[in-house]
Amino acid sequence: MTKDKDELYGTRMTGSDRAMRFINPYRTVGELNQIEQWKLERHPLEIADAIIDRYSVEGPAAIATVPGEVERLKWAGIYPQKQGGDNFMMRVKVPGGFLTAPQIREIGVVADAFGEGPDGSESRVFGSRYADLTTRQSIQIHWLRIEDIPRIWRRFAAVGVSTVQACGDSARNVLCCPVSGIDADEAFNALPVAQAVSAFFGGNREYANLPRKFKISITGCTEDCAQAEINDIGLWPARSADGELGFNVLAGGGLSDGERMASDLDIFVRPDQAVELCRAIAQTFGELGNRENRGLARMRYLVQELGPEGFRSALADRAAFDLVPAGTDLTRRYRGDHVGVHPQKQPGLVYVGCSVPVGRMSGLELVEVARLAETYGDGTVRLSTDQNFTLTGVPEDRLDALLGEELLAKYSPFPGPFSRGVVACTGSEFCRFAIVETKERAVKWARFLDEQLAGEPVGAAPRPGERSGVREDAGVVRMHFSGCSASCAQPQIADIGFRGEIAKVGTHLEEAVDIGMGGSLGAGSGFIDWIEHARPVNTVPNALLRVVRRYQSERGETEPFYNWARRVPDDELRRTLAAEGVGLEEPVDEPPVRLVAVAPATKSPVKKAAAKKAPAKKSPSRKAAAKKAPAKKSPVKKAAAKKAPAKKSPATKSPSKKAAAKKAPATRKRVR
Repeated sequence: MTKDKDELYGTRMTGSDRAMRFINPYRTVGELNQIEQWKLERHPLEIADAIIDRYSVEGPAAIATVPGEVERLKWAGIYPQKQGGDNFMMRVKVPGGFLTAPQIREIGVVADAFGEGPDGSESRVFGSRYADLTTRQSIQIHWLRIEDIPRIWRRFAAVGVSTVQACGDSARNVLCCPVSGIDADEAFNALPVAQAVSAFFGGNREYANLPRKFKISITGCTEDCAQAEINDIGLWPARSADGELGFNVLAGGGLSDGERMASDLDIFVRPDQAVELCRAIAQTFGELGNRENRGLARMRYLVQELGPEGFRSALADRAAFDLVPAGTDLTRRYRGDHVGVHPQKQPGLVYVGCSVPVGRMSGLELVEVARLAETYGDGTVRLSTDQNFTLTGVPEDRLDALLGEELLAKYSPFPGPFSRGVVACTGSEFCRFAIVETKERAVKWARFLDEQLAGEPVGAAPRPGERSGVREDAGVVRMHFSGCSASCAQPQIADIGFRGEIAKVGTHLEEAVDIGMGGSLGAGSGFIDWIEHARPVNTVPNALLRVVRRYQSERGETEPFYNWARRVPDDELRRTLAAEGVGLEEPVDEPPVRLVAVAPATKSPVKKAAAKKAPAKKSPSRKAAAKKAPAKKSPVKKAAAKKAPAKKSPATKSPSKKAAAKKAPATRKRVR
């Protein structure tokens, strides 16, 4: 067990413990919030030594004896599960989504050996001892005990894997295109840049106390699969006036309760300037960000407050080089995934993107992925933001043998369009904030739609063994399911987005979802419009089937779902969901999921919950986005300012920022 405070199981700690200067931390109250006070009392990264030396020995009860210690666990990549007691989730950082076979094998071994819950906790769909691939190219393992954390860290350190700062108010896992360096159509390989930025922030005490989480995306891919527009920093490919390749800089994007597309800062940086640029932005955020109200502390609120020009000016005062105007954007569109069989830029090699509906795999399946990577590929595995994995460096003459492996029958490169596009957060199974169960339900809905629409134009899946063609992802319908308004599954950028809610049905409360449509990134970026509020989950599958069949009958040739949804009035989409005037024979829906009963006279909390929804005024509506020219200099701020408060549905009225900061209610106890 290490006793060197500057070396934690493979993560080198750097920088001093001094607090970053707080130049403008207040907005109205004039007092730091409680978490900010805890961080000043004791540096959050000290939690790692405390886990090793004390909590793994004394047990979880000891954590509660230290004020703020549960919050500090995040800096070690640890969250308490909603079950409480000695049940923890660990998040593993995977910079740029790049893993070697030994690394993913070790993660799989840990999930299988340490990630088994108590009797009765097995999932009806996924079993037990599993891991979750996330929308930030990380991996999460559940049901860990605090006493096992140090030995897990030792195992990870042996293969170069870390959990430090996978969570907390610091730079999270840095995103990158999952096929960087091998994609035949990329502008340039940005993976080394993403890894360098991750290495700078990882274990860096000086930049580990920011006002809130800090998300970075860096890519040389021209298809925006690293989702630059919804990150605090988005570096995407550009060409300068003198022809040099590098990045244009976006800042202030994010989802959750106050979604906002990132602003174009009119800056071009060379790849060798990217680390300093990200450092200077972190300094700007740390010194000027709101440390008073955590609900308004994300960097997007600072960019909105200062404006892109004001933020650029503050950044120029802190950067170690002169800022130059942006170059020509090279991003063509939003791809969303790299599923399928695709040629690499290296002659004779292909990569195989495998679809993992909602990202959940058993630990032993991760071990098998490692074997396949070593047997058929170049010994590496790439994770993507759509919760899938990719095997790379596969010789063409070995492709058929790889496709014949049993694991690829389950996680197919040739899935149906709904299974391919489904994404889900952890949900109420483990999360203390989620209102509804997500992963099992999302998989069932996707399979239902694939089965019902099999053979129809929208439901057509690629034929197994075929190479993926140009724009082969055009028919995918992306459904993203978040259990609450925190948007971990990114519903606002989906073709169809779901957000957990509660519906009052008779004298009972039932699990429900808000349903939105029309989200996308890339040149036609725009968030979904929330079409319907609090639809009971048991009625959702058939409602979706009605909408998709209408899309199938009305769409233009190769027209994606989000574009069709943007041109159809919301009232019509709402009527189709409700089947008003539609005489379809209904297949059987799932039974209702009842929560605690309420007295007939009790007022439903649904309206109150609706009043706490995200402020739409920061989000360019999908209707506005449909009219927007392909992004040259991002007009996001202007578009956001012009967005009217949601006229569509009573459930989407925009509250104030204070209301936006209020979180969804905690999970309810189910009636057994």
